[in-house]
Amino acid sequence: MINDINHGAGGEAGSGTANLVVQQISMATDVNRNLANNLMERICERTNLNRAYKRVKSNKGAKGVDGMTVDELLPYLKEHGAEIIQSLLSGNYRPQTVRGVEIPKPNGGKRLLGIPTVLDRFVQQAILQIMEPIFDPTFSESSFGFRPKRSAHQALKSASEHVKSGLIVVVDVDLEKYFDRVNHDILMSRIARRIGDRRLLKILREFLKAGILIDGVCMRRKEGTPQGGPLSPLLSNILLDELDKELERRGHKFCRYADDCNIYVRTLQAGKRVMESIKQFLGKRLKLRINETKSAVALVEERKFLGYRIYCSGNLSIAPESLKRMRTKVRKLTKRNRGVKFERVIVELNEYLRGWLNYFQLSNSRTVLLNLDQWLRRRLRSYRLKQCKRKHATAKYLMQLGVSKRNAWEIAGLGKSWWSKSRNPAVHGAMTTKWFEELKLFSLKERFVSLKAQLKPPYAK
Repeated sequence: MINDINHGAGGEAGSGTANLVVQQISMATDVNRNLANNLMERICERTNLNRAYKRVKSNKGAKGVDGMTVDELLPYLKEHGAEIIQSLLSGNYRPQTVRGVEIPKPNGGKRLLGIPTVLDRFVQQAILQIMEPIFDPTFSESSFGFRPKRSAHQALKSASEHVKSGLIVVVDVDLEKYFDRVNHDILMSRIARRIGDRRLLKILREFLKAGILIDGVCMRRKEGTPQGGPLSPLLSNILLDELDKELERRGHKFCRYADDCNIYVRTLQAGKRVMESIKQFLGKRLKLRINETKSAVALVEERKFLGYRIYCSGNLSIAPESLKRMRTKVRKLTKRNRGVKFERVIVELNEYLRGWLNYFQLSNSRTVLLNLDQWLRRRLRSYRLKQCKRKHATAKYLMQLGVSKRNAWEIAGLGKSWWSKSRNPAVHGAMTTKWFEELKLFSLKERFVSLKAQLKPPYAK
């Protein structure tokens, strides 16, 4: 695809294929680091750059500080590709300032996202594709976040098994502003244990130091790895792998997803000891702090993990906070003064509900989903009645749906709110569950039953 990015690196790399070299690199150790000394040639190979471009293109994403769009990347690479490759091979590539964007967190507060330029995302992706096979095979089996062929569902299943074995107390560790507090020197020292290519190490540090533009003010970074770039998740896992290895050394059962770590023990007393020792380890070894207000030692069912609640039996359910966020989202989509066509609201709702339920399919919450279905239909009945606006239009519409003239005018003339009118038995009789099925409204309960039939026990209850 990026034929213009042709260079002499291919000849310097030798006759072996990229895949073979990557396999060899993944076996590199501190004693035998020569295999990881020429990574920049691998990064700049045409096949690797093509893969990186396709990935950046498919991910789309917002503009960086230079205003370049994803669609403009290929023409730019064709014109400047040779210069970019030369700067990478010499170790002189300099990333541009990152555009900082603050987004609200579900539980309050704000999270800072760093949006690199499209070109920097392309370079980061090319680096990631070579670094990931080196580091990922060495990561803990209890680490699940942002890793190939691993998911939040796997983390939840693993956590459920730990609880079923009798480890019903959780040490819920929440790192305070983790992505803002990563120590650059400590992180780079961990990377240098596996990477001997000084050019790559130099460029990685430049990415860490790149300034961030917030509200027109550019700030130089001395610590932290803002979320948003392709490399950020891998760098996060490289640093926190030291925590994983320490927990494994101590014989603990745990699940970590990015900076969210749950350690499972048998008693509250044991949990308090673990919390205190982990707090000291993080502070001394990694210069990280635990968020005292969000971290706790408690029975597993008193906490949530990845949006779920785990009961002492090991069964999973949807956490109350997750249900609250879901209802808030549905209220926005079905807000009666939106001015959006009823059919379009259903399409938008279906899209959201399908993704939401796919994530929460491990829960044993059939009754909860049945109640949500009923609530959703009532929200939509209220929305559709509000669209009629006046009494005459409301009565006419209800009669079209089969409501008697007397009942239709009685409902239309009620001085109650649209939400109250939607509860009327005659309205229910007109806008039935079957009526919504014909409009192709997504049913949480029906889809849940279908998904459960595809799962293996014990998650198929």
